[in-house]
Amino acid sequence: MFETTIAGSLPKPAWLAEPNKLWPTWRLEGAELEQAKGDATLLAIKQQEDAGIDIVGDGEQARQHFVHGFLERVEGIDFAHKVEMGIRADRYKAMVPQVVGPVRLKGRVHAFEAQLARAHTKRKLKFTLPGPMTIADTIADRHYGDKGKMAMAFAGLLNQGARAREKDGVDVIQFDEPAFNVFMGEVTEWGIAALERAAEGLKCTTAVHICYGYGIKANIDWKATLGGVWRQYEAIFPAIAKSKISQVSVECRNSKVPMRLLSLLEGKDILVGAIDVASDTVETPEEVAAVVAEAVKHVARERIQLCTNCGMAPMRRDIAYAKLAALAQGAALARQQFG
Repeated sequence: MFETTIAGSLPKPAWLAEPNKLWPTWRLEGAELEQAKGDATLLAIKQQEDAGIDIVGDGEQARQHFVHGFLERVEGIDFAHKVEMGIRADRYKAMVPQVVGPVRLKGRVHAFEAQLARAHTKRKLKFTLPGPMTIADTIADRHYGDKGKMAMAFAGLLNQGARAREKDGVDVIQFDEPAFNVFMGEVTEWGIAALERAAEGLKCTTAVHICYGYGIKANIDWKATLGGVWRQYEAIFPAIAKSKISQVSVECRNSKVPMRLLSLLEGKDILVGAIDVASDTVETPEEVAAVVAEAVKHVARERIQLCTNCGMAPMRRDIAYAKLAALAQGAALARQQFG
């Protein structure tokens, strides 16, 4: 009960990439970079285990960005001529590659880090992939002419990647869809269908992560405009509840989301975000357990796992891992209180 896990990304060591950056520049090149990515992946696993995390991940150490790391292995995408584009409904600008032709996988995506992680941990292993709607919102379309059509094309590629990761022994495949909290109408129109296409045929546990974004200034400023109650989840949870996805990862700690909205996810396991990634203040175990106390009012305790609100890539490493230790300690405290 109350197993702990991470949303996805963890901070990269300063010897691997620029610290505290969402799109960091690599410090190395070529074979040295690939070796360093592997070293960082093993270190991230060990530090999660040391912190007491039950379901570990690769920390996305081998990816510059959670979306673009996948896209680097896709044909039909031009990385040489990036363009500036507003993403998440123009919440912030980013330099993004362009889709210039039909998309196809060049080979196995993220196989190296998934296989490395599986070989070096006996704990349950979760692997994250960008969701098709979020990919479509983080790339410039010069080919498909329709966002939903493009998302469905990427969903097919994601499904190939997910099936391969399942064969590598991954226990949980999670699709990250922060765009679900922005384009609520499109979620029901084609977002759920694209998500289910990405997860089609998987026998391992499937999850979708929906949050209010990384702890960067643009997201923090956006949250400040959302008012005293955040109801974005209310518009999309009923549709997600009807989907074939097994788990839903949501932001709860220090958010203004009414916890009762979790009851709309009937039948799903809930990854309750109990760690705030937009603050450097390390939670106490009691604060983590307090999030659980609210969640169990609306979700059966056996369906609750504890998670971070979002990825931790831009954070200081020492703070991030201190927060993971607090997450594990809070889960232990909650087991005492509710077990």
